[in-house]
Amino acid sequence: MPLEPGDKAPDFTLLDQDGDPFTLSKSLEQRKVWHLIYFYPKADTPGCTTQACGLRDARGDLGDTVVLGISPDKPAKQKKFDDKYSLGFPLLSDEDHAVAEAYGVWVEKSMYGKKYFGIVRSSFLVDEKGKI
Repeated sequence: MPLEPGDKAPDFTLLDQDGDPFTLSKSLEQRKVWHLIYFYPKADTPGCTTQACGLRDARGDLGDTVVLGISPDKPAKQKKFDDKYSLGFPLLSDEDHAVAEAYGVWVEKSMYGKKYFGIVRSSFLVDEKGKI
């Protein structure tokens, strides 16, 4: 079931591109600012690169908002993606797609008649109180 405005954002702890744990509730508590969480299918692919670089370039317009990218990629692949494009924000590894499932963005997809599960590109703005 998709999350709706006003819903509590599901908390999570995931490893970032440097292998360090990032916990949403801890970040919200410490920073008391909005967080933009975006889910993307795969690091360093054309659509995901355009999306990530667009967010990198717009960060000046986002004020203190924390930008977080989440995909099923391993931290090492996230690190290469970050280094290649100088993204400068946390890229979080959701290898078992548990967080994507909690946010309702792990869905059945179809390509060339083949069905599979993957991330539907999605973004969530979470306020300082943890609400969508």
